[in-house]
Amino acid sequence: MSAPAVPSPALYDQVRRLRQESPDGLPPGRGFDLPADSSTDLRTGFPADLPSERPETRLSRREMAGVVREALNPLPEDPATLHRRFAELGVRGRHRNLIGSAVAALPLPADEHATARALARQLTRTGSTVPAVTAGLALLTRLGEPEDVPYLSTLGLLRSLTGPAVQALDALDRRSAAVLWLVTSVSRGELRPLVRALGAGDDRAVRSELVAFRAEPRFLGATTARRIAEAARLPDLLAGHPADPALLARVARLLVRMGCASDNTTELLTYREAPAVYETVVTRAGLLPPTVEQHATLLSLALDLSSGPGVLLDWPSGCRETLLASLGRQLAELSWTATATAGLAPEGPADVARRLRADWIRRTGRRPFRCPAAPDMGLRVEIVAGDPVDRAPVETRVLVDGRPLVPAVFAHGPAHSPEELLDEGLLRAGPEPRRVRLAEAWCSEGCCGALHVTIRRDGDRVVWEDWRRPPPPGSRGPAPELPVLRFDATAYDAEIARAEEDRAWAWPARTVARLIKAGLVERPELLSRWDARRGWISTGHEEPDTAQVHFWYQPGLGAGRPEGDPLVFRWTVPDDGTPPEAQAAAALRRLAEEDPKSYSRVSGGTRKRAEELGYTWPFDG
Repeated sequence: MSAPAVPSPALYDQVRRLRQESPDGLPPGRGFDLPADSSTDLRTGFPADLPSERPETRLSRREMAGVVREALNPLPEDPATLHRRFAELGVRGRHRNLIGSAVAALPLPADEHATARALARQLTRTGSTVPAVTAGLALLTRLGEPEDVPYLSTLGLLRSLTGPAVQALDALDRRSAAVLWLVTSVSRGELRPLVRALGAGDDRAVRSELVAFRAEPRFLGATTARRIAEAARLPDLLAGHPADPALLARVARLLVRMGCASDNTTELLTYREAPAVYETVVTRAGLLPPTVEQHATLLSLALDLSSGPGVLLDWPSGCRETLLASLGRQLAELSWTATATAGLAPEGPADVARRLRADWIRRTGRRPFRCPAAPDMGLRVEIVAGDPVDRAPVETRVLVDGRPLVPAVFAHGPAHSPEELLDEGLLRAGPEPRRVRLAEAWCSEGCCGALHVTIRRDGDRVVWEDWRRPPPPGSRGPAPELPVLRFDATAYDAEIARAEEDRAWAWPARTVARLIKAGLVERPELLSRWDARRGWISTGHEEPDTAQVHFWYQPGLGAGRPEGDPLVFRWTVPDDGTPPEAQAAAALRRLAEEDPKSYSRVSGGTRKRAEELGYTWPFDG
């Protein structure tokens, strides 16, 4: 007769022990791994004395969701019953998301809240399996109270429970949620000292580390910036340091990164204290030294407040306009305008960055203050080229009654560039309806979707209708329908024509790329004679002073009989300082006279195909 299995210890107790054993109380990397013991089935994460497999064959995700709902309905009165149901029905740790969705959809009348909360606390404090504890965390997302925060913060240090714990904490204590997210998500050495200070709640160390770490885009994404802002309690930190320019500059930088369109466009809108922090930064901006870097930061904030996601924050009446005007006055002062006109001789990377920013400030410096979008002005199109050092995109921002359309309804990427929407005439309202893609997710439309609308002319009106977009992040249903938009046709045509003619935002290499593309659209034979066709043509973040010309090569393409898979080539055209029109004309002449494959390099396709056609594959090592 075998000895009875030893009951597994509670996950909460195991994580507490791991935390006590950790040198600084923080998990390594991205959270603690659950330690295995003799009473646990390593493959399932369940106690060994419980059934490990559901007798049925492997189920689809939809079928498994039904199984999870079956296990939770009715909600049991004790943890042991739920543990056994999950084990018998084959609900495992990998089904965490299904468990969270099922708990979120459970009908819980008010008179059952106390019982469900008590069950949740038992599950989180004594539960020994990931599925059961996940159910408890999901219940506390709906029913939790402040006394649950320490338990959630501890359980979330376990890698397999971090997501559900952060979600529960977000509903209860945003600072604790932010600290947990940072502790388990930020593994870069540059940020770990700040994360340790935030985890310890050491306000003095937080200020020092916040100012010290490198706030470059590669270290500071939008989500990380928002979580740092929440964990550091920026309003309190600013109140405690009213005359601290270094802290003020770093807080301004966090706002810029939260609002950057090259990342998650919802992070700034998720940050509840954003209006108060904006107001403090702008009203104290006189503390900042007038440098190119600080000018770029304040100008980025102005662009957000004039036509970016900053417009969508919950502002008191007139506050945003007042702050924008204040920034406009400060950046018009001689000491600040001089930052963009001082001569800079590029020598190293820092000098190149300052030059790029100074050029950008000269092009962009007054754009956000020229014609702020009024609440009743209908449609306005603003082309915004963001800080080049921040790798910000060039956007065609569509404002409707003063509010930017894309960040208001699409969270996964910025509005498309003017080359895509304006140079191709896609926003014009013609006699036939036209479906237009206004924005695409950074990952791709096939992954996280895109924002589409149909534009048509209806008499003296232009109509935008039949919207298509993915559900908002975290949503469990389809995206809500968007209203039909109607514009006066005469005013609409005039605004689109004005936007199409606006070239003041562009720098020389970008203009060269546009003119090369226009030339190839007009004369496709320049490439087809070389068995090639036009690809992406623009400027890249890494080398903004060069035009990048991509083309597809396929033997037989020019004769209409392409053979085999194509290769992608890239031709880099550096800005030589001559007028863009002359540079583009020279590039088009070269395409007419010389095979572009002889002075370009392979940038896409497959190594096998490149070798078959006699070209070097550049991606080795």
